[in-house]
Amino acid sequence: MADAVVVGGGLIGLATAWRLATDGAQVTICDPTPGAQTSNVAAGMLAPVTEVEFGEDDLLALNLASVNAWPAFAAELEQLTGQPAGLHQTGTLSVAYDVDDVAVLRRVAEYQRRLGLEVEELSGRDARRREPLLATGVSGGVWVPGDHSVDNRQAVATLLRAAELSGVQIVRQHVTRITTSGTTATGVLLDNGDTVHADYVIAATGPWSSQLAGLPEELRPPVRPVKGEVLRLRVPEAYRPALQHTVRATARGFSVYLVPRAGGELVVGATSSELGYDTRVLAGGVFNLLRDARTVLPITDELEFVESIAGLRPATPDNAPILGPSGLDRLLWATGHYRNGVLLTPVTAQVLAETVRTGTLPDLAKPFLVSRFGH
Repeated sequence: MADAVVVGGGLIGLATAWRLATDGAQVTICDPTPGAQTSNVAAGMLAPVTEVEFGEDDLLALNLASVNAWPAFAAELEQLTGQPAGLHQTGTLSVAYDVDDVAVLRRVAEYQRRLGLEVEELSGRDARRREPLLATGVSGGVWVPGDHSVDNRQAVATLLRAAELSGVQIVRQHVTRITTSGTTATGVLLDNGDTVHADYVIAATGPWSSQLAGLPEELRPPVRPVKGEVLRLRVPEAYRPALQHTVRATARGFSVYLVPRAGGELVVGATSSELGYDTRVLAGGVFNLLRDARTVLPITDELEFVESIAGLRPATPDNAPILGPSGLDRLLWATGHYRNGVLLTPVTAQVLAETVRTGTLPDLAKPFLVSRFGH
């Protein structure tokens, strides 16, 4: 009998299981391939400022709390495991290619300043001083010192090791359903026929959350998959570092981001399409990403093409996560993080661990109950 069973072994599930274990809980995590789905594809941007949207004040507060938690979270992981957690505190440069793109960027910067966020508007020349390999056509930029990035694959490997060192039992099996007694979740049934019994079930099931069996239909969360294609390129030694900061660009109305990694990798993303659970990489997506990347970073043409991969973001109707009580006693949600899964990993783990420990969802997470959708 476990204190908690976590369904789903992506960054959110691994971090939650690890945090519960550090609180002294007996934890089991169930996933046939931990870290191999959405968390393996992500570009790893920590971008509460550059991705802020009009009217998302509660989400901004949650995002800012989590970006501020990342340094201590990463340091704790690294101290325990001796492995890098992948945090790169380099800041983010948003750039615009033509005058229309600059106008959009300026409007967003004005909104960010009204919210009290730290941004600095730059001329095209100033942007190129920060990143000399940017195209001469770049017309303006905004410097965001507080938005960083994480190598998601390093973070997954380190969290997996931390969970193991902290006594988390990792069961590499698929969960076929939530088991219940009346209106209370009691554990999970695995595809090998075994049952894991637990005081709490935490569903960190990402884009598959609405398909989780064992829930009454009216309690299924409104989470849908949004496909995103990402490219990984390798920069030749002669050009390193091609970029020193994460660059988010708007080029002729199209958006692209370029995230440098240690070792010369450059991550380019991402497309967005609603095609159900289709994770095929399509030629059109690759073409569009390369077109936009080379518009703002001309040396893209000379980089080695290493990988194209597609993943599924777990989206909700308001683009915010679903955290805490599900409507079924002892079943807690940690899902629906959409574009912010890597960013929100520390705060989600903290929120879920506190909820299990105290029986009460922290105030910071209360705007993200599934009940806001009428569930």
